[in-house]
Amino acid sequence: MVGEASGLLVRHEETAQRERSTCGWRHLLLSRQDRDRGLAAWAHAVDIDGAREHYHKVGTELYYVLDGEGSVMLDGVEHPVRTGSIVHIPPGVVHGARGRMRVLVVGIPAGFVAELMWGTHP
Repeated sequence: MVGEASGLLVRHEETAQRERSTCGWRHLLLSRQDRDRGLAAWAHAVDIDGAREHYHKVGTELYYVLDGEGSVMLDGVEHPVRTGSIVHIPPGVVHGARGRMRVLVVGIPAGFVAELMWGTHP
């Protein structure tokens, strides 16, 4: 890592913590382990293999499809996605995914990473 004291950070996916999530396996590129760094967002590289529908009360998510294809459900509407697609998911939007894809998921603000709400109605 670079400049730990200054808040600068360089992390490599192969050394990032990996865990099971709602959507599949994720690498915690910027996440709860960095909460004392004053980050504006979190970022996970996620291998999605379907994702249970959920929503966030506070956080916005951006999904950028790095590889693969499938669909993202947004408030009950299915949207096809493929490599190079980006999806903006504001707070309160019920979302999930179908298909197998590798996605960079960015959450804003950084602190909401654990704030999941299950179900279909915010």
